[in-house]
Amino acid sequence: MDTKVKTDIGHLRIDGQRLWDSLMELAQIGATPKGGVCRLTLTDLDKQGRDLVTGWAREAGMSVTIDKIGNVFMRRPGRDDSLPPIMTGSHIDTQPTGGKFDGNYGVLAGIEVVRTLNDHGIETEAPIEVAFWTNEEGSRFVPVMMGSGVFAKAFTLEHAYAATDTEGKTVKGELERIGYVGEQEPGDHPIGAYFETHIEQGPVLEDNDKTIGVVSGVLGIRWFDCTVTGMEAHAGPTPMALRKDAMLAATRIMQDVVAAAHRHPPHGRGTVGMVQVFPNSRNVIPGRVKFSIDLRNSTDELVDAMAAEVKALADQVAREHGVQVQIDLVSSYPAQQFHAECVEAVGRAAASLGYSHMPAVSGAGHDAVYMAKLAPAGMIFIPCKDGISHNEIEDAQPAHIEAGCNVLLHAMLERAGVAAG
Repeated sequence: MDTKVKTDIGHLRIDGQRLWDSLMELAQIGATPKGGVCRLTLTDLDKQGRDLVTGWAREAGMSVTIDKIGNVFMRRPGRDDSLPPIMTGSHIDTQPTGGKFDGNYGVLAGIEVVRTLNDHGIETEAPIEVAFWTNEEGSRFVPVMMGSGVFAKAFTLEHAYAATDTEGKTVKGELERIGYVGEQEPGDHPIGAYFETHIEQGPVLEDNDKTIGVVSGVLGIRWFDCTVTGMEAHAGPTPMALRKDAMLAATRIMQDVVAAAHRHPPHGRGTVGMVQVFPNSRNVIPGRVKFSIDLRNSTDELVDAMAAEVKALADQVAREHGVQVQIDLVSSYPAQQFHAECVEAVGRAAASLGYSHMPAVSGAGHDAVYMAKLAPAGMIFIPCKDGISHNEIEDAQPAHIEAGCNVLLHAMLERAGVAAG
């Protein structure tokens, strides 16, 4: 790329008001009384959202391609259209009590990048594409991140098609009903690099008063079910020394789940979010307790170390309390590091634009995780108010929305190249 062209694009900025207005217009589709959005995947509201976004893409001169799982790719041609596209995107489906920004921001930021390039008559060497992926949230159909997962061959199209909601409706049937079954085979679509812009969904950026999170990767996750079996007995007549109290033993293990995270900072996470007690009676010593264990960290080695520590403590508790402890792995998501060049491109863009920024990791899954298995990938985080997401009160500042999109613009241009005039 020629030096003069590099200098000429340094002044480029997106239209923050236009991006904000687009977000607010999309948020009207499925708007809830509390100011959030309920636009579940493959519903009539999802169709309306898809139609609106693809309409905006066509107005911006982009072509639209849909694959068989309903993933949508909106393309702005490059000078050399044979090059694999530099892609950005996210999702537009929401949680039942979702917000205006989760996913939607990443898609509309991509549309705004294209609108900005159009405004300034800038041609890129490689094509630019904006994608939105089907059923990222997983609130109506499982698995989560379905569209990007099928695209990356993490599971088959047939498996995704057969998934049903609570009413027995299938993914394939609902895709057909709303008219979003495309002809392209999922994955038969090259990617030169992938960027995803997203609200952080946590409080770290806000707590550190930083505008941009330069995301290095996504935490690895291990989910376990732990069952502690003792002996239920009457709470009155049974002396403390003769009890086999499953709850007492379980709480020691639960505390160690949290302690394991503290032993492996800064990215260790340990959570017990679900507990079932049997027989769950006020005056009966619990005989069985089943609870969930959620362990996360920045590398698989660290997550596995945390799990080994919790299991060792569980064995000790079983001996000391005369109970049985069984821990079963129910789900495992490997940690995903993003490509160094994409991470550096985000950092350079934030610095050149004068935005405060810091390294970040994602504690939640994103479509970028699957894309990182196929092509160089990176993510850009912006703060969200009080770190709250998956909630109708989810909020982000317009200035941060604009800043994240400006970083996206310049990171994508670095990878796509600017065609000399």
